[in-house]
Amino acid sequence: MSARELAEPYPSASTDDATDAARLLAEYKLPALLVVDPDGQPYAIVPGSQLIGQLVPEYALEDPTLAAVIDDQDLDEVPERLAGLTVAEWLPRRRFRPPTVGPGASVMQIAALMARTHTPLVAVVEHDGERTRLAGAVTAARLMERLVGGS
Repeated sequence: MSARELAEPYPSASTDDATDAARLLAEYKLPALLVVDPDGQPYAIVPGSQLIGQLVPEYALEDPTLAAVIDDQDLDEVPERLAGLTVAEWLPRRRFRPPTVGPGASVMQIAALMARTHTPLVAVVEHDGERTRLAGAVTAARLMERLVGGS
């Protein structure tokens, strides 16, 4: 089975509004955010846990006991933290080139890439002359379904 057969349409976010990107992640229950540049090319793939980390106050990350005393009323401030931010500003400082494969990549090539890059998502891109097009993505869940079977 090739990447072309495994790839599924996958919602993507531009490098613009961070609030819209966060809502996209939540609405579609995505494992990671696929960020595309203005040309529609993969710009970043960021696991949801890393994006959530951008919303947690630094002191709560450093000391888990402090996180335990923050009540749910403080969560109302999260949308305010995102207001006016772009996705580019919201991304972790160390952004890595997103893992991509061509449509002919094998299951094992995709699995190895996903394992090496510690990402739950691999973008599938097709080249048409000088143009590159995002064909979809392979999620860890879809790959695991192929590797071990599933419903």
